Amino acid sequence: MVYQWEPETQYNVGDVVEYEGHKYKIVQPHRSQSDWAPPLTPALWARLPEEYHGGEHHEHHEQPQQQQPQQPYVPPQGGYDEKPWDQQTKQQVPVHHEEQKKSWDDIDPERKKQLELGGGLVAGLAAIGAGYFAYKHHEKSEEEKKAQVWGLQTWLKDAQARTEDFHRNGPRGPATWVLAHGTNIPQGAFPGGEENGEPVYISRAFYEGGLTVGKASSRLKKGAVIGFAHDEIDFDTYEVLLADPRGVRWVSTHGKLNLAELGARPVEGGREPNGTPLFIAQAHHNNSILPGKCSEKLKAAFIPYKGTEKEVSDYRVLCYA
Repeated sequence: MVYQWEPETQYNVGDVVEYEGHKYKIVQPHRSQSDWAPPLTPALWARLPEEYHGGEHHEHHEQPQQQQPQQPYVPPQGGYDEKPWDQQTKQQVPVHHEEQKKSWDDIDPERKKQLELGGGLVAGLAAIGAGYFAYKHHEKSEEEKKAQVWGLQTWLKDAQARTEDFHRNGPRGPATWVLAHGTNIPQGAFPGGEENGEPVYISRAFYEGGLTVGKASSRLKKGAVIGFAHDEIDFDTYEVLLADPRGVRWVSTHGKLNLAELGARPVEGGREPNGTPLFIAQAHHNNSILPGKCSEKLKAAFIPYKGTEKEVSDYRVLCYA
């Protein structure tokens, strides 16, 4: 049975819903919230092919309005809508796939204006509104905020595509990143260590223009944390690493990572805001074994722990077997 998606509803394994003319299948059981619509929570829902027919269509309450095809954004006669970019609620201007790959700074000024006033940043704003991170609390210029939102939604769309591909086609290699939400850790998550006798898993999340490696656990407040600028930051929307234990291994190293001397190819972790690649580290600290980040620029591994980052000189790097 296919139901219309609704907030404040418990969805369980096997449920399929329709939202804005598209069908979605549950990825993780949860109770829906008003700002957790399927397109905005790919960690919870996987979009189904358009030809999917799963049975009779049912409604919880009202009949849905007929979905109108999306039209290119045309500004009102006499000029653009004066509604601020961060108060837009609907995406009326299409964002092309190739365009989404660009950084905000590389987009033509006139096109930026169209995206801002036509809701081209809505996906990123929705993630922020759902509690992803409070960008307004940062002392940034408006242009910096737009760049952050654009980068966030670029990562979110890429992560959604990876996750949907995994659920449809299975893993394409020994290691795969999939979206997760809240404290629901995906089945098959690769253990990155243990803390207080409980397993912790390898996560990564978008923050301040970068994609940073951290840890995930059902016991963490929001589900995942990363370390950034000597702080530990909580996330409820993040990616978790799934891996075949036969296809990866931990390789010991010390100090600044030297890829030429490592003797193995490290699993891709993320990137610093400046584009420097980050890899997955694992280190002992205070009777725990914890995942974190390392790179050819950092002088050691950095592990998120109890509100801060811990620098550890002796650590291991997750590599392909």
